[in-house]
Amino acid sequence: MTGELAIDVTGVTKRFGAKTVVNQVDLQVRRGEIYGFLGPNGSGKTTFIRMLCGLLIPDAGRGTCLGFDVLTQQAEIKRQVGYMTQRFSYYEDLSIRENLDFIARIYAVPDRRAAVDRSLEQLGLANRSHQLAGQLSGGWKQRLALAASLIHTPQLLLLDEPTAGVDPKARREFWDEIHRLAATGLTVLITTHYMDEAERCHRLAYLAYGNLLARGTVAEVVASARLTTWIVRGPELAALADSLRGRPGVEQVVAFGNTLHVSGRDAALLAAAVGAVRDSRHTWTLGQAGLEDVFIGLMDAARDNFA
Repeated sequence: MTGELAIDVTGVTKRFGAKTVVNQVDLQVRRGEIYGFLGPNGSGKTTFIRMLCGLLIPDAGRGTCLGFDVLTQQAEIKRQVGYMTQRFSYYEDLSIRENLDFIARIYAVPDRRAAVDRSLEQLGLANRSHQLAGQLSGGWKQRLALAASLIHTPQLLLLDEPTAGVDPKARREFWDEIHRLAATGLTVLITTHYMDEAERCHRLAYLAYGNLLARGTVAEVVASARLTTWIVRGPELAALADSLRGRPGVEQVVAFGNTLHVSGRDAALLAAAVGAVRDSRHTWTLGQAGLEDVFIGLMDAARDNFA
């Protein structure tokens, strides 16, 4: 990765009627960086990244994307962006090759046939090039969508929850490809609800109901939450969880497989709550808060601007 900024925006704001869905967000993303966006549904993630890539005009704020002004040069930005939407949006009655050829025509890609052949080869689609898109599984549709978003060799790739409904093997292969692309200098913005995917990003931003609540590397985001977490093992964890919820200092009680994570920001109050229910049947370990603990804590603390 280079130190050059692909995105540098300040105070970006978007309103729909009386509702502010993105509220004065600042963000800097380096070229070749994989930047993840986390947050609950309706938090403004997609609206924000659509403003960055020229699909929406901010109501306030300023800055640049790929060196172009986000307020006045949307057309120039859009030509340099590949956008893979959450829902498969290509023609199911056309073949893989025909879909890629159509997208290449839209972008006026030079030497279109060679570009399509190269795209098919790079994403392992060559042997299926004549298969109709509507006959593809979720994983193969995902590959086609990625190939289509890259056909015009963009500088910025926008991925909106790209692996929803895709099996674990296809997800891993997808992420391997994203890291390969980033290593060539492509900048990637991705929204996701999967914590393992978030941990594969170089840096993260957490948005909740239009507000940027945390940003940085995974370690920095976890540290900034200042959560203390006890990990509990033993029998009848559901009953134990019920006895912990609502006690002073206990902000989260979450089951993780055969363990219980009990978390809070006030370590002393949390320790007192734990001490009140602690017994010899359970093993209590002071552990490291995980990204999911932080995610839930931030979501619980945020105020829904549509409530």
